[in-house]
Amino acid sequence: MFLALRDLRFARGRFALMSAVVALIAVLGVLLSGLASGLADAGISGLRALPVTHMAFDEKATSEQFSRSTVEEKDWQEWSKTPGVERAEPFGNTLASAEVTQGSKKGEQVNLAVFGMAPDSSMAPTPNEGEGLEEGRAGIVISQEIADLGVRVGDVLTADKSGVRLKVVGLVEETVSYGHIGAVYADLDTWRHLHYGLPGDLPEAASRQATAVALSLKPGADIAAAEKATATRAETKEATFDASPGYAAESSTMTLIMGFLYAISALVVGAFFTVWTVQRKSEIALLKALGASTGYILRDALAQVVAVLVGATVTGTAVGLALGSAMIGKAPFSLSAPAVATSSGLLIALGTVGAVVAVRRITAVDPLTALGAAR
Repeated sequence: MFLALRDLRFARGRFALMSAVVALIAVLGVLLSGLASGLADAGISGLRALPVTHMAFDEKATSEQFSRSTVEEKDWQEWSKTPGVERAEPFGNTLASAEVTQGSKKGEQVNLAVFGMAPDSSMAPTPNEGEGLEEGRAGIVISQEIADLGVRVGDVLTADKSGVRLKVVGLVEETVSYGHIGAVYADLDTWRHLHYGLPGDLPEAASRQATAVALSLKPGADIAAAEKATATRAETKEATFDASPGYAAESSTMTLIMGFLYAISALVVGAFFTVWTVQRKSEIALLKALGASTGYILRDALAQVVAVLVGATVTGTAVGLALGSAMIGKAPFSLSAPAVATSSGLLIALGTVGAVVAVRRITAVDPLTALGAAR
C-alpha cells in the first residue's frame, strides 16, 4: 500500500470529503434498515410470534386471507387426523375498536388486533402479569403495545360494534402487533362475538367457525390430502405475512428505496475513484515504467478503496446506531443486528465493485507515457 498510503496523506481533503459522503450513505442505510425492521414489526410481529409453521385458509380466499377466510370445526378436525400434523388448532383474527369503560383511561378509544384461540391452545400466551385466557370469561390478555396506551390489568373495555365487555385479565410484556395495531388475545367465543358483531348467544354455525387452521407440521406431512379433504389451502407462516394490512406495500417500498441507495453508493464511489485514477495516471505510468506489475498496482489501488470504504462505513454506522437508538419508541423503528450488518456489508461490497470498474483503467496505462513518449 505504498502509493495508496501516500495518496491518502497527500490528498487528505479529497479523501475526507469522499469519506464524509460514504459515511452519510452509511447513516442513511442504518436508518432505512431500522425503519424497514420497525415497519415489519408493526405489521406482522404478532403473526411472527405464533408457534406455528403453517396456516390453512378457505381455498376461496385468495387474497387478504385473514379478513376473507372462514374455516369450520370439521376442517381443523380433519387436519388433526392428517399424518405429519403435530397440531391443528382454530385461529381467529379480526380488528376491533373499543372504549375503555372502566379504568384510569376511561373514555379513551383503543384499536385492537384480536387473536382468537382456545385457552389450552399452544398459541395461548403465558402472561407476565395477571391470568391467562379462560373459556367463556370474555377476558383478554393484552400486549405491551396496548399497555403503552394506558390500559391496565383489571380495566374493562367495551367493543363498539358488538357491545361486548372485555375485561383485561393479563399482560404479555412483548410488543406485538398486527397491521400496526397492538395485539390482544381472546378465547374463541369472545373473538367470534367481536368478529361478527353479535352480542348475546351466537348462532350455531358461527360458534363452530374460525379464520384459519393454525398448523404445526412435520417434514413430509401429507398437505395435499388434507387440502383436498377440507377445501382449504395451506401456506407457510411467512407466506401469510403479506395478508397483514399494508405489509406487502411497505416492504416492497422500503426494498426499492434501499436498492436505489445501494446503487447510488456504487455510482458515487465509482465516479470518485474514476476521477482520481485519471488524475494520477502519470504516477501510475511511472510505477509501471519502473517495473511495478499491473497486479501490484491494482492491489494497491483496491486497498486504498477498501480502507476508505471501511473507515467511512464504520463511522457512519456508529452515528446511525446512535441516531436510531434515539428514535426507538418515537417511531416504528427497531435496530436489528443482521439488518445493520447487511446494510453496511452491501455498502462496502457495492462501493468496491464500483471502484473496481474505475481502477481497471490502470491496466490500460502505457508506461512509455511516463518516459515522454506521449509528448
